[in-house]
Amino acid sequence: MKRLCYFLIASLLFSFCGNPSQKSEEPIFDIKTSEGTIRVKLYKETPLHRDNFMQLVDAKYYNGIIFHRVIKNFMIQAGETGQTPTKVQLETNIDYTIPAEIVPEFFHKRGSLAAARMGDHVNPEKASSSTQFYIVHTDDGAKHLDGNYTIFGEVIDGYHVIDIIANKTVTNTRPAQEVKIISILPID
Repeated sequence: MKRLCYFLIASLLFSFCGNPSQKSEEPIFDIKTSEGTIRVKLYKETPLHRDNFMQLVDAKYYNGIIFHRVIKNFMIQAGETGQTPTKVQLETNIDYTIPAEIVPEFFHKRGSLAAARMGDHVNPEKASSSTQFYIVHTDDGAKHLDGNYTIFGEVIDGYHVIDIIANKTVTNTRPAQEVKIISILPID
């Protein structure tokens, strides 16, 4: 009888509070950078990319990573370990790709969040990098990339931060002054 009471209480609490391990189909994250916060929403239509990003965030993989490729009026890119990877980055097995999830309804507009990948000559399947992502900077989008890269989310706030990062002085597309991801935190 005692067990039945505990089970009923636990079931009631569970139904009122929800399952803490359950995530939204379109989760929202704050990418806290050294220049400010960018809020992004991930798409349910790209579950492999969404879930991979969430796993890396949970592992704190992105904490301390820099935006290593910045091209004004095109995009800002992050996700590589750089020269001094953190312990978490070294311990995370990132040597894999994600099958392409190219959705025709998604196009490279300002604020699109997409997965980087190797070129077609070595990657005809268009499989995505496990860690590298980019955010489109230009108001005109990047239509020449449509249908070739997986777009798995979009910026919903913090466009001014993208502008700040995109306007940094660069040497060979790498910002002269590092712009770091401090953390990526789930909002819902």
